[in-house]
Order: sequence, then C-alpha cells, then structure tokens
Amino acid sequence: MIMMDYLLLIISVAVLLLGFLGCLLPVLPGPPLSFAAVVIVHFTKFADFSTNEFVFLGLLALVVQILDYIVPVWGTKKFGGSRTGTWGAVIGLIAGLFFLPAIGPFGIFTILGGPFLGAYIGEKLEGKDSRKAMRAAFGSFIGFLAGTMMKLAVSAVIAVYFVREVWSKIF
Repeated sequence: MIMMDYLLLIISVAVLLLGFLGCLLPVLPGPPLSFAAVVIVHFTKFADFSTNEFVFLGLLALVVQILDYIVPVWGTKKFGGSRTGTWGAVIGLIAGLFFLPAIGPFGIFTILGGPFLGAYIGEKLEGKDSRKAMRAAFGSFIGFLAGTMMKLAVSAVIAVYFVREVWSKIF
C-alpha cells in the first residue's frame, strides 16, 4: 500500500506539471489536468482534501476552461468585431484546434492564428477595410492571451492547494 501511495504521488506531480504545460499548449486542458492531480493525490496518505476544496477547485478549473473558449470571441467583439468577425474567430478557433496541425513545433501558430485569421476573414467578408479587420483580429489575439493567463492563474491556485496539502502530510 505504501508503494502505491508513492506511485500515485509521483503520477499526481507529473499530472500537475502537465496541467501547467496545458496552459501553454492548447491541445492539453491545463486546469482540468491540474485538478486531476488533486484528485489523484487525494487517494494517498499524502492528502485529505475537504469536499469544499474539491468543489471549489473543480468549479474553478471548469469555469476557466469554458472561459478559455469564450474570451477570444469576446476580445474580437470588444475590439470592434462584427457578428461575422466573431463567427470567423469561432470557426478559426475550431479549425486551429481540430483541423490544422495543432501538435508539433507549429501548433501554437495554428491555435493563435486560427481565431486571428478567422476574425480577419470574417471582418473582410463584412466589408470592413484591412485596418478595422486587423483591429478585430488583434482583439481575438488579446482574448487568447487573457485566456492563457487565466488558465495559468487557476493552475497556480490549484498547485498551491496541492503543495500545501502534501507538504502538511509529509512534514
């Protein structure tokens, strides 16, 4: 049983680190992975999270994961994007996630470029000049960066709970 605790601790630390990596690599769901590390370590002698902590951290991970898909679209609208530009950002995001090669050295460009290019094309289809279309596309990029920062912040909060709990059980 003790070997299993150590194995689960090692796995949970690896999953926690993957969670941080997932905040930067769009193909990995960062905050949900960070939360999964909490769940894994809970089944060891190294942690005993309360129900309130589980609910709080789980909801936090879920909400920020959902917002990560909404914020780039919001950024497009905030920077003067039209409905067509907003839909372009959504279509570009989906294309960047699923249809373009999101894994590999150019993956970050497809994820960043998808909403940006989609918003730009949508605005051009709406009849806007290149400057206004570029502004809306820039809003999509800002939204993507804001989503990344939110994911990093939530994964950091989860990591603090994780480390605090494990540290208190080890020492």
